[in-house]
Amino acid sequence: MLYMLRTSGFKQSVCDQSFYYGPISKFWACAFVLSKAPELGDTMFIVLRKQRLIFLHWYHHITVLVYSWYSYKDQVAGGGWFMTMNYTVHALMYSYYAARAAGLRVPKPCAIIITSSQIAQMAMGLAVSALVYQWMQDGDCPSYIDNIVWASLMYLSYLLLFSFFFYQSYVKGLKPTSIKTE
Repeated sequence: MLYMLRTSGFKQSVCDQSFYYGPISKFWACAFVLSKAPELGDTMFIVLRKQRLIFLHWYHHITVLVYSWYSYKDQVAGGGWFMTMNYTVHALMYSYYAARAAGLRVPKPCAIIITSSQIAQMAMGLAVSALVYQWMQDGDCPSYIDNIVWASLMYLSYLLLFSFFFYQSYVKGLKPTSIKTE
């Protein structure tokens, strides 16, 4: 993605489909789509540990799995951005989970940064979807209107759910600290 941005520009990085058939990027695109099934495994760990499974968790995993497979089949524009963002955020998130599972005490700001990056990912997903729609009208971006609608609805729902999760987890319970004056 960085190479494409540097050599071809932002619009080309959104509209180009070469990551579906380039020898290296094709591997990573296929691995991305196939990785959505094992990602359901962390849902299994939550259930087996008898922890509370929140709606955001299972809804996100199921819809991403279905949408990823559907989009890969159609090789739609924007997919390179969707995959790159998701790979990046998941690298942070699963490293955090691994550290916690290993018994390391991870500072709370790390969780805040991860959730913030997820929110940014969803906002960028909406922006990329809007650009694909706009550029598709000009004949520059190969996609399908139904895919853009599903992507937009999915990213909007994630943006709202992750923002609500952020508020509930990191803002709602915080109380302003009082300043003592002498």
